[in-house]
Amino acid sequence: MRGPADVQVVVLMGGLGTRLGGITKECPKSLVDVCGRPFFDYQLELLIAWGFKKFLFLIGYRADMIEEYFGDGSSRGISITYSQDGEKLLGTGGAVRRALPLLEDDFLLIYGDSFMDIDYAETLYRYEIGKRAGNRALMTVLCNNNRFDKSNVIMDGTRLVLYDKHDPKPEMDYIDYGVCMYERSLFAEFAEDEAFDISVIQHDLSVKGKLTPQIVTKRFYEIGSPSSLAEFTEYVKKRFNEKHPAVFVDRDGVINKIVWNDDIDQLDSPMKVDDFEFIPGAGEALMQLSENGYYVFVVTNQPGAAKGKTTLATLYDINTYMLETLSKEGAAVDDLFMCPHYPTLLPATKEKFLIRKCNCRKPEPGLIYRAMRKYNIDMSSSFMIGDSCTDVSAGAAVGLSTIFIGDLKCDLCKKLGELSPDYIAKDLKQAADIITRNG
Repeated sequence: MRGPADVQVVVLMGGLGTRLGGITKECPKSLVDVCGRPFFDYQLELLIAWGFKKFLFLIGYRADMIEEYFGDGSSRGISITYSQDGEKLLGTGGAVRRALPLLEDDFLLIYGDSFMDIDYAETLYRYEIGKRAGNRALMTVLCNNNRFDKSNVIMDGTRLVLYDKHDPKPEMDYIDYGVCMYERSLFAEFAEDEAFDISVIQHDLSVKGKLTPQIVTKRFYEIGSPSSLAEFTEYVKKRFNEKHPAVFVDRDGVINKIVWNDDIDQLDSPMKVDDFEFIPGAGEALMQLSENGYYVFVVTNQPGAAKGKTTLATLYDINTYMLETLSKEGAAVDDLFMCPHYPTLLPATKEKFLIRKCNCRKPEPGLIYRAMRKYNIDMSSSFMIGDSCTDVSAGAAVGLSTIFIGDLKCDLCKKLGELSPDYIAKDLKQAADIITRNG
């Protein structure tokens, strides 16, 4: 399984930005100032944090300014190459086709005027398993219901049925999110100077059943208009320029019920979406924390795929189901951080790339550190909630106040040693009450 460092990121940056009026008269959209930094800096730093290192910028309007600012990327520890759109406007697809000699066999494609904060490890994984099934591209999709723009995707569970942005249908409630992966060969089928939109390829693949979907749950931001630029500016102020306390929440046994696993004859994490059941009051508790100004982050060990009990795709599906359901109930989670690893290879293991010693499997605090790199967190006022000693240990390792869910029995006390949680609660709702009372 390829990691981000092995994957080329292609960025469409040639747009004129006419809807922004005078803001882009002397400046390309990717360099529009947002709180003292060029807009695309925020997306580029996010991708670098994920581990991407190879970038190809497709530039046109004010191309010299983009090249001058970003350079070859060496100062950021990455490489950036460029492809000029030329005098003839070729559309998004034509711009990619023009860069064909510079494209790798498979590449990630994003837009230089959008901020898209998703799990890019999931993107690479789903693309690879889609290719094994004969698919040629991946599209990220968001349950939109015409909120941010006109919905253009029909989904049937986890299967993408149709993408069509020109002929909207009533059953379309998802929208293409703006992050895709493609085979280079798809663009080689077009003439060198042919003008076309990428949606032509996407629609054709969806009709043929060759387009892998990745359902995402966090909204996207774009700066195509003055109002959307103002909206993203407010988001940047809150996320990057202001410190906020956070609550890190374990998943199984805290948000959802532990279930019986017939394969091993014991209680276990849910290994399929149908087995996922919320603990009563969990959504209400998460909403309470959010309404009181806390970031809500789910941090969860999920070694089921590494142990061969299920697939990584199913683990992602379970998390997506949880996040979409909570969002619909008004209890949105700000982010989810999952460790899918396990240190020991087992006879049932199929996805062997998940077997490794890592720093993200609790009690190691790697998942919490990942959140700290992405968000401006007031750690001194933040909490960790979990139902195991590993949760308490991970939270204590970074100085969080810790809340243990359940009864602290003797065997757990022995595992914790001299360490003990700051609070004990019967469930997540009581933990939320403790936090809002003492935070």
